[in-house]
Amino acid sequence: MKKRRSIADAGAAIAAAVIFFLTNTVLPPAIAGIVENTFLVSQVNMTHLCKETLVTVVNGQLPGPVINVTEGDSVVVHVVNKSPYNMTIHWHGVKQRLNCWADGVPLITQYPILPNQNFTYRFDVSGQEGTLWWHAHIPCLRATVHGAIVIRPRHGPSMYPFTKPHREIPIIIGEWWEVNLEELDMDLRYFVNDHFFSASTINGKLGDLYNCSGVVEDGFVLDIEPGRTYLLRVINAALYSEYYFKIAGHKFTVVAAGANYVKPYTTDVIAIAPGETIDALVVTDAPPGSYYMVALPSQPPKPDFQSPVLVARGTVKYADNHNPRNGTVALSSYHGQGGRGSPAGDVPVAPEMPDNHDASTSFYFHGNLRSLQQRLPAVPAQVDDRIFITLGLGSVCRRGKSCKRGEGNEEEFMLVATMNNVSFELPAAMTPLLEAQYYHGSSVETLHELPDRPPRVYNFTDPALIPYGPKAAQLEMTSSKTMVARRFRYGTTVELVFQGTALMQAESNPMHLHGHDMYVLAQGFGNYEAERDMAKYNLVDPPMVNTVLVPRLGWVAVRFIADNPGVWFMHCHFEFHLSMGMAAVFIVEDGPTVDTSLPPPPVDFPTCGHADNPTPDECYLKTKKSESSRVNVF
Repeated sequence: MKKRRSIADAGAAIAAAVIFFLTNTVLPPAIAGIVENTFLVSQVNMTHLCKETLVTVVNGQLPGPVINVTEGDSVVVHVVNKSPYNMTIHWHGVKQRLNCWADGVPLITQYPILPNQNFTYRFDVSGQEGTLWWHAHIPCLRATVHGAIVIRPRHGPSMYPFTKPHREIPIIIGEWWEVNLEELDMDLRYFVNDHFFSASTINGKLGDLYNCSGVVEDGFVLDIEPGRTYLLRVINAALYSEYYFKIAGHKFTVVAAGANYVKPYTTDVIAIAPGETIDALVVTDAPPGSYYMVALPSQPPKPDFQSPVLVARGTVKYADNHNPRNGTVALSSYHGQGGRGSPAGDVPVAPEMPDNHDASTSFYFHGNLRSLQQRLPAVPAQVDDRIFITLGLGSVCRRGKSCKRGEGNEEEFMLVATMNNVSFELPAAMTPLLEAQYYHGSSVETLHELPDRPPRVYNFTDPALIPYGPKAAQLEMTSSKTMVARRFRYGTTVELVFQGTALMQAESNPMHLHGHDMYVLAQGFGNYEAERDMAKYNLVDPPMVNTVLVPRLGWVAVRFIADNPGVWFMHCHFEFHLSMGMAAVFIVEDGPTVDTSLPPPPVDFPTCGHADNPTPDECYLKTKKSESSRVNVF
């Protein structure tokens, strides 16, 4: 009988594969292809928890279709918008080299695609391998309009820098919402906590912890064979929560994060924040049977607002006979908590999960990621621009109201999310900023510069600031500005230190930078101190990511090279923070040559003035507005 490989054996095999890959001779170039997809955005009725809900989806499915490409391919996606909402699609993590026009952020890079209108996105996936994802960049709609992007090596799976997997499986962690997502966006911008998602999901399924009149919900089932290696492509598409993900009786070997390879790292738990993607190998060497896979949302402890702990649960089920499926994913529905239909007929084994208030597990998971040095350019030693950015909450007077902080009627105020005490908002009407920048450059008048530092230095992580009171009121000093931005010359090396604060909350912050990857140099709990903490910088093999998690009541330091001309959004990927204004725009100017300058917009680029479209003002007014006139179309 063939001996089943142990975890140690698997780790040795993975390490050997890495060495082989890095010393292998270069193969001749493969021919790049064109991968074409059509996304029909529409509304369908879906039923969960005894309730039928009208849901906006792509091609009638949740999650949406997977875009499968090889490195170097060109991607064409025809978006047909049959929903009642304006729409854009953002290709999360795709660098869009010299192609900012396809980044998909409404009124930052393009006019939105209006209902009953079409638009075609075109972009290349060069120099990236691994898992990324796509999602709507319209308020809250990414909860249901999302899917995976899988980028494989140009010369095939044998060129992975790890053991070639038997199968590859996207695992998308999300949330099931029974509320109108447009109303949710309005409430978020007023910091109203009346709505919460009804369940967590794994690949769109709730799992057997949820039931309707005694009938349990279906769960995602992964059918596996013993003695195999599987590659899980894990994506957090949730609006609200960081998640802990485990499979009972199995370990993960993390091999990539954000479509960048990392040194193999073995763990029994994956910590993943909204916007992040993690690639992990799983060796099926447990005794035959069924095992729960669990996604647990985490949150800060009291005095922060406490959300319901809504866990998603699926099943990994060993086959009782070999039935190869040519490398495709076997999906089925799991019925019942008793593991009905499993090979052994027993209750699936459940993993022991971290506490939902635990922050240290996430901190150490992210801190253990190291890049494969040979795969990435060296960390730039010289820094041209340093920015220290505090992340927190504040309050501003509602538009048209006169108020004094700490006094008066609460209806005169609104809570906002900030970077360096400035909250981002769009002007009442505008041409997309990328278009204005391309044709008018530095003469764009609507920009307000993101400050180098907060207006005041204090104990940023003092827990006494979490419940609102006189101490917090003295420190928030918030302003709301249209188009908070920072301009960089081409080739500038930028160092950002994101400092979490305790101002009225203690949340972590997954910060996403469009159009670039960031070197994650160091992280820590408490307040960042340059003299002490710069000595901790990893300048040898830091991971590169497009979304970096700022730990609760902590900090993270990153660097990136501003070498991709365009207008790039930088924002928190918690939907409540984004809707409330925790965002800025990074403008990268053209370089000295044609190859370092942004080309003109595509000939079919969306406009608001051509036949059958409204005027620019009318187009803009079709986006969502609140009574305070704070506009949110992200």
